[in-house]
Amino acid sequence: MLAAIAEGSSRITGFLEGEDTRATARAFADMGVHIESPRDNERVVHGVGLHGLRRPPAPIDCGNAGTGMRLLTGLLAGQRFDSTLIGDASLSRRPMRRVIDPLNRMNAHIDSNHGVPPLRVRGNSTLSGIRYEVPVASAQVKSAILLAGLYARGETEVIEPHPTRDYTERMLAAFGSPVEFGEGWAKVVGGHHLRAVDIDVPGDFSSAAFFVVASVIVPNSQLTIKNVGMNPRRTGLLHVLRLMGADIRETNSRRVGGEPVCDLVVRSAQLRGIDVPIEHVPDMIDEFPILFIAAAIASGTTHITGAAELRVKESDRIAVMAAGLRKLGINVDETADGAVIEGGRFAHGTVDSAGDHRCAMSFSVAGLISDGAVTIEDCANVATSFPNFSALANGIGFKLADAHRT
Repeated sequence: MLAAIAEGSSRITGFLEGEDTRATARAFADMGVHIESPRDNERVVHGVGLHGLRRPPAPIDCGNAGTGMRLLTGLLAGQRFDSTLIGDASLSRRPMRRVIDPLNRMNAHIDSNHGVPPLRVRGNSTLSGIRYEVPVASAQVKSAILLAGLYARGETEVIEPHPTRDYTERMLAAFGSPVEFGEGWAKVVGGHHLRAVDIDVPGDFSSAAFFVVASVIVPNSQLTIKNVGMNPRRTGLLHVLRLMGADIRETNSRRVGGEPVCDLVVRSAQLRGIDVPIEHVPDMIDEFPILFIAAAIASGTTHITGAAELRVKESDRIAVMAAGLRKLGINVDETADGAVIEGGRFAHGTVDSAGDHRCAMSFSVAGLISDGAVTIEDCANVATSFPNFSALANGIGFKLADAHRT
C-alpha cells in the first residue's frame, strides 16, 4: 500500500503469494499502479505518489482479507474519487464500524450495510486530523486511521488501551513519513510525500506458530524455523508457551528492514496448563487457535480470558475451536471472552473449521498426535494466508491429504 502511493519504484522481496496479498495487489493495479512480478515472492511496485491513484473501474474485491479492507478504507478516505469495497461471505459479516466511525470523525464519508461490508467511500473529502482513543486495541484500526492521516490537515494521533503491533508505524518511517510512535500511541502529520524504498519481508510469526506448536507437542521432535519476524507486538505466544514449559530457543538474531528477526529452535516438551496472562493477549490474538491445541494436550487446565476479539475474526474462533476440540474428546467450556480447556488426549474425528484458515491449520496440528485420522471440513481458505502450508507441513512429517481423493 505504501509503495503504491510513494514516489519511485519499490522492490519487495519475501512477498507472500497468498490470496489476501494478491487481492491487495490487484486493487492497486485497478487504481493505476503498475506492479511487476519478476519471480515468485517478489514484486516491483512503481508508485504513483500520494495523489496519483485513479478510480477503479469496479468495486474492489478484498476476498477474505479483513486487514486489506480496513486499511484500504483509511487510504481511500483521502482520495478524490468514490470507491466501493466488497468481500467474500465471511468478510461481509465482519464489523467495520470500528474503522468507519473514527474515519467519519475525520470528515470522511463512508457508508456501510449496517456496519458490515460492502463499504462505500466517497471521494473529495477534506480530511482533518484527530486525536482518537481506540476503544478496543486493534492494529488494523490504528493503521486505517494513520493511512487516512497521510491525507489529513494537521496531525492525526491514535491512543490505544494496550500496545498493538507497530508494522505500519515502522514502515511509514522507512518510507520517509514524519511519524512518531511508542508503546500504545502513534501520530502522523498529513501532506508529506513518501519516497520509494526496497523492503525484505521476514517470515511471518503467525505462520511459524503452527510449526512451533507441532514441534513442541510431538514427542522427540526438533525443528529449526529460519528467518522469523520477531516484532515484540507479535510474539505473545512464545511467552505463553514458555510459561507452559515449552523449549524454544532464539538463535541468529538480527535486524532486517528495521524489524527484529531470528531463527527458532524448538524441541518437544511436556506442557502444563496455565492462566494465560492477559497482558499477552493483544500480542497473540491471531495465534489463539493454535494455543487452543497446545492447551488441549497440556497437563492440567488452561484459562483464557480477555480475548473477546476472537469472536469477530474470520469466524467466531472461540466457538469453532471449542466445538472442534470437543469432537476430538477434549473438555472445553466457553466463556464470553475466552475458554477453560482441560488437557487430555486427542481422539479421531471430523471437525468443521467454518472456513477459517487459522482454525483449519490448527486442527491439522492436532491430527499429528490423535489416536486416528482427523478430517477437517471447509478449509479452502488456508490459501488466503498460507498457500504452501500443506507442502511445508508434509515435508516435516505431517500426513495431510485431500479427503476427497482418499
